[in-house]
Amino acid sequence: MDQVGAIVVGAGVVGLAVARALALEGHEVVVLERERQFGTITSSRNSGVIHAGLYYPDGSLKARLCVQGRHLLYDFCERHGVPHRRCGKLIVATTESELPALDAVMARGAAAGVDDLVRLSPADARAIEPELTCVGAIHSPSSGIVDQHDLMLALLGEAEAHGAMLVCDAAVSSITRIGSRWRMRIGETELEAPVVVNAAGLGAQDLASTIDALDPALVPPLHYAKGCYFSYAGRVPFTRLIYPVPGPASLGTHFTLDLGGQARFGPDIHWVEDIDYTVDPALKPEFLAAARRIWPDAEEDRLQPSYAGIRPKLAGPGMATRDFVLQGEEAHGLSGLVNLFGIESPGLTASLAIGAQVSAMIGKP
Repeated sequence: MDQVGAIVVGAGVVGLAVARALALEGHEVVVLERERQFGTITSSRNSGVIHAGLYYPDGSLKARLCVQGRHLLYDFCERHGVPHRRCGKLIVATTESELPALDAVMARGAAAGVDDLVRLSPADARAIEPELTCVGAIHSPSSGIVDQHDLMLALLGEAEAHGAMLVCDAAVSSITRIGSRWRMRIGETELEAPVVVNAAGLGAQDLASTIDALDPALVPPLHYAKGCYFSYAGRVPFTRLIYPVPGPASLGTHFTLDLGGQARFGPDIHWVEDIDYTVDPALKPEFLAAARRIWPDAEEDRLQPSYAGIRPKLAGPGMATRDFVLQGEEAHGLSGLVNLFGIESPGLTASLAIGAQVSAMIGKP
């Protein structure tokens, strides 16, 4: 029976950030990933945006961890040479009826401690993005973009430098409480540790259901929200991210750039029952309409299906949005176990702050 100090299940950006934080505290960490490589699911199927923290309810984990995480992430990227750019973002209203939603975003951002937001008139917005169409906007200069793969590589590298180990193609089938320790079965292998962190993302609920000592009532339902992206070939006139006012379940189909200058629109939102990453070309008219709301000259022939991701939401269609769940001993009464549920956007931005909080929940070895 192999024994280690801590096991993190899931090697996406959050799992790797948790593993790094635990390793820095002196835990002997093993990260288990069921896929053949790290970060191939949710962490590589998103916009790669560093969020400022504008959208989330006052006092929520999303608001606090996004703002904290943004500062930590920029610092980490600068110190480790992770490619990123603080390009800024505009949140735009394209009709008069959307202007109150901009006021709400301003208020939420201020409550969360985002202190650099600027409200813009249409003329102000066009002064910095001349081809933008809007009736009002918010400028968020601290929003940005990051190379997700290089970020995860840097997190893994620092974790490994402090003794952590990543094991891929390692699907966990059961977790059993043995005294004060956790015994985990991976194929024909068993591994024991006093600390287990469930950072399995889309698989977090399934993994939690295998934990014999955990009350099933503490495992929240999971809802799959699929988001598709369309890329845009050729030159685009924007240098900043362009977002619509947020909707009830998502931030809306927005314009983003990657660090290589590739433009894309997305994600939209579709509630699905199964994980499927295909992008239906028939969605093109919807994406073209979304693009032309902010950029009337967007050309249909330049839009092409690109990729899709699945958000692990805790609230389904028509339900009130839910906060992150960082479920520790206070919630379930089991020492050494932390379950992370519903880590959707802004999980990438918040990843280092989540890692720090989980490490604080567990304490030193």
